[in-house]
Amino acid sequence: MNNQNLNQEQKDTSMGAIVVWGIILLVAAFIVYQVAFKKDNAAILDTVSKDVFVVKTEQVQKRDLKHQLITSGNVKALEEAVLYPRINGKLQKNVLKEGDRVRKDQTVSLIDRDEVGAKYEPVVVPSTLSGVVGRIYLDPGENVTTQTPVALIVNQSVLRIKVDVPERYVNEIYKGQRALLSVEAYPDRTFEAKLDIISPVVDSLSRSVAVEFKADNSKGLLKSGMFAKVDISLKEVKNVLSLSKKSIYEDADGKNYVLVPSEDKATAVRKDIEVKFKNNNNWQIEGLDEGDEVLEFVYGIKDGSKIEIQQ
Repeated sequence: MNNQNLNQEQKDTSMGAIVVWGIILLVAAFIVYQVAFKKDNAAILDTVSKDVFVVKTEQVQKRDLKHQLITSGNVKALEEAVLYPRINGKLQKNVLKEGDRVRKDQTVSLIDRDEVGAKYEPVVVPSTLSGVVGRIYLDPGENVTTQTPVALIVNQSVLRIKVDVPERYVNEIYKGQRALLSVEAYPDRTFEAKLDIISPVVDSLSRSVAVEFKADNSKGLLKSGMFAKVDISLKEVKNVLSLSKKSIYEDADGKNYVLVPSEDKATAVRKDIEVKFKNNNNWQIEGLDEGDEVLEFVYGIKDGSKIEIQQ
């Protein structure tokens, strides 16, 4: 029994040693593999040029540039009047219907006096302005008081649109300034409007100035109550040399420059320019000629970078 136990212990010791040496060999193999793999990767990466940028170019072009402010507001008739009866009673008749043209002082509705046992001539509800009947609020026979609206009269030959202009644009707006209106009813059309009123104060909460545009509506296409997008032309320059803003850089000193291809088209070269006018997409520049090629923006590219121009 003692010999058997001894033999078993020797076997266990041998197996343990084998396991230990196996683990050591595996770790060693892993380390050797990692070192070799990193060397291979480094060798592969060394064959790839790290500083060649694939780029596109654009040409300096002459464009008409416009600085715009886009806002929105509700369209209202130049004049609107809600008509009320001068007495209590019943609506006898609507003389005019919605859409009818009306002159100032023309009869719109008739009211019967609400007095038992007495007979009077119907009382006229006259229009207080010339325009169009926008709404008829009541049917004949309904009771009315002096606080009951009977009809709405609108003069839509000229429309007004009130909008708020942020404070930072106050020095760029002026009376007579042009704007273009667009409404959902006519998605492919725009309507011209001109700035008519500028509030003399800035709202302390919204930090904006209330302004009002007027638009000719002699064709009657626009309606009071429509919602309009208002495109205000703050400044405009015509036929000027320009580039898309994404191709223009600014250095730490605030100087603007572009990158142009070298003569052999292999290197990016810095070219200083001046920016004269900006809009949302294109900037007016000086320092280049029409047709000159510049490199479009690529992250990380700089003066002296190797380039490959993509056709």
